[in-house]
This record gives sequence, C-alpha cells and structure tokens, in this order.
Amino acid sequence: MSAASWPRLRLKRRRNLDEAWRSWLSACPGYVIIGLIYAPIVWLGLMSATSEPLSGIPGDFTGAWYERLFQNTKWVDPLWLSILIAAVVGLASMVCATMVGRALPHMRGRGPVLFAVILPLFVPGVIMGTALFMYFRSFMGLRLGYWSLGLGHFVWAFPFSLLAVLVMASRFDTRLLDAAADLGAGAWERFWHIEFPALRPGIIAAGLFGFLLSFNELSRSIYVGGRKTTLPLYAWAQASSHTSNIPLIYALNTLALVASLILICGAFWALFVRRERA
Repeated sequence: MSAASWPRLRLKRRRNLDEAWRSWLSACPGYVIIGLIYAPIVWLGLMSATSEPLSGIPGDFTGAWYERLFQNTKWVDPLWLSILIAAVVGLASMVCATMVGRALPHMRGRGPVLFAVILPLFVPGVIMGTALFMYFRSFMGLRLGYWSLGLGHFVWAFPFSLLAVLVMASRFDTRLLDAAADLGAGAWERFWHIEFPALRPGIIAAGLFGFLLSFNELSRSIYVGGRKTTLPLYAWAQASSHTSNIPLIYALNTLALVASLILICGAFWALFVRRERA
C-alpha cells in the first residue's frame, strides 16, 4: 500500500466511525422505549417470586405466592369467563373484519366509512364504557352481564381487527378472482382457494387482536359487566381493596402475561417463521 493511500484510508475509517455513531444515536431512543416497555414486565415477574413483593425490592426468591394462588381458587371462575368472552369476541371480530375488510377497499366513499369504524379507538375507555352502559340499559333494555360484556369488548376490538385485515386486503390483486371466475370457479372456491390464503395472516391477526383485547379489557368492563367478574375486574378489585391478597395478583398477572406471550409467539411462528421455511 502506497503512502499516498493512507490519508484516504484514514478518512474512510473516520467516516465509517461517524456513521456508526450517528446510527447508534438515532437508535438510542428506540432502545430507551424498549426498556420502558419491557422493564416493568420483567420487574413484575421478579416481584411475583419475591418473599416480600410489596416492598418493591426483589430478593429472597420463593414460589410461595404461586402455591397460595393455586390454593385460593376464587380467580378460576373469572378466568374462565374471560376466556369464554374473549374467544367469542375473537371469533366475531375475525369473521366481521374479514367480511368488511374484503369489501371496504372496493366501496365508494370508503374513507368516511373507515373513519367511522376506527373512531372508537380515539374515545377514552371510561367515556365509552359510560356511553355503552347508558345505551345498553336505557335504550336496549339489556341486562348487564354476558351480552353487555361481549358487545362492549367487540366494539373495542373490532377496529383493530379490521385494520389487520385491511393491511392484507388492500394489497390483494382482485384480477386473480376474475381469472378464477373465467375458469369456472364459484364464489366459495374463489374465496377459499385464492383469497383466503392471501388474507390468512390478517385474518388470524384479527382473531388474536379480538381475543387479547377482550381478555385484558378493564375500563369498559367496569361499566358494562354488571354482576359478572372477568379476570381483569377481579385483579383490579383485589388490588384496590388493599388486602393481603395483593401479592397474589402479581403471580396471577405474571401467569396471564406468560400465557399471552406464548399465544402471540405461537401465532407469529405459524404465520411467518413456518411460512418462510415452507
């Protein structure tokens, strides 16, 4: 290497170093945000296995709170109720989002329709819960319980499910359906063999959104739950009562979190990892 090339090599290294520093500084806020998201979750798991979780300092790790949690079975009925309602809401959100999401990209005036559908996302949960309570009781004469919880959760979850389907439906080439129709395929055959495989990730994501948003819903459930108690309502009531059962909520929430993460990771693996390997 000649002596004349050394200055250019040093300049190139300096530029690479400057670009690396700029990239790191640009990504630094992202790392901070990730820390703000996951640090409380990790801390919850640590405190659920601590002998004195109310102290806020992890130490003397033990599984005693999990043992007491399984001895105290009052949370089992709220858990099954949450799973039942979340399954119904997830299925309803998936089916309705698929039907609307397929039709919306081809509608005239779809902008106002889409805005009307996603508007509930920007309404605070307390306000929407109060409005649903008055509407269900005064206008519909609906008894608060299973139906009011299901409908209230569906109103909250459906916009998310619809957006998940729209992401895939807006990229679908409808000329494939026209070609299949020219070859004699019926409406159901066109949907099942051509459209459904293309929309499958969005449809499954719609069901997941519906299930998880319903399973974890609290603010609307407070108003429309009536005498029925879901798992979030049970955890909120125990945490706000300042009783000795508060440490059990740490363990209960940790188990619910782990189950949710397993469900999400399994769905992502089935949708993306398995699909890429295939």
